[in-house]
Amino acid sequence: MSIFDKFRQGLEKTRTFMTQSINRVSAGLGVFDDDMLDELEMTLIQADCGIEASTKAVEAIREHIRQTGDASKEAVLFALKETLASMLIEKKLELEGDQLTIYLMVGVNGTGKTTTSAKLASRAKQAGFRVLMAAADTFRAAAIEQLKVWGERTETAVIAHASGSDPAAVVFDAISAAKARKTNLLIIDTAGRLHTKKNLMDELSKIRRVIDREAPEAFVETILVIDATTGQNAIVQARAFHEATHVTGIAITKLDGNAKGGVAVAVAHETGLPLCLAGLGEGPDDLQDFDKTLFLDALLPQ
Repeated sequence: MSIFDKFRQGLEKTRTFMTQSINRVSAGLGVFDDDMLDELEMTLIQADCGIEASTKAVEAIREHIRQTGDASKEAVLFALKETLASMLIEKKLELEGDQLTIYLMVGVNGTGKTTTSAKLASRAKQAGFRVLMAAADTFRAAAIEQLKVWGERTETAVIAHASGSDPAAVVFDAISAAKARKTNLLIIDTAGRLHTKKNLMDELSKIRRVIDREAPEAFVETILVIDATTGQNAIVQARAFHEATHVTGIAITKLDGNAKGGVAVAVAHETGLPLCLAGLGEGPDDLQDFDKTLFLDALLPQ
């Protein structure tokens, strides 16, 4: 299956909703008037593109129609795609063989953070890199055990302490182990308790200080994992975690879970953060580098 087919399959529910809605709005006329553009805006909002992004997109379409005089369905979809593309920033995660890279995985519990960590580990190992994982979510014993299980499945060593331990101490030991083993990639799985925001911020800040002190030469990516099925709450999460620790990229998981795949647009537009990963299913190959062209081709009707 090609990468585009993976995007198309993963976004099938959202694309079906968008296609049915747009076809219903434009049925019979073949061109869009003001009322139909209002309905298109509502369709974008219902797909979780967000009010700001949806309004901006439809205003851009109106301007395109004023300039060209072309209100056909094809012209509207072209303008819509161009505008949404301008809102999306993509970023590809890179690994260098001669430098330690650290992925600091953050996000609320239940977003697929640990599973995403394991998939990243598997992908890096398949590419020939030496990988280590750290169980820094010491708040939940189940989180430690889950990462250990994934470590066994992917044949990746996991540095872990007992439940309730200091997460920063786990990170310290993991960095020491990574140096000793000449590891290329260290993936740190962290806790995500947004209901205790100050504690979360303090914990993540402490972890980051340990990384900066113990591995100043390392290339660090702070990857925020967001569950697409949480809708507009994903924006709240993104802002909170970006405040707690400088987020460098967003991974959006469970894009196949419902017809709300437009949340990627909302998060990118309202936070200005780049999208680096798309979770398009349960399989190990369903975690893909985010590609805005493939994303929009798979999201919108052809």
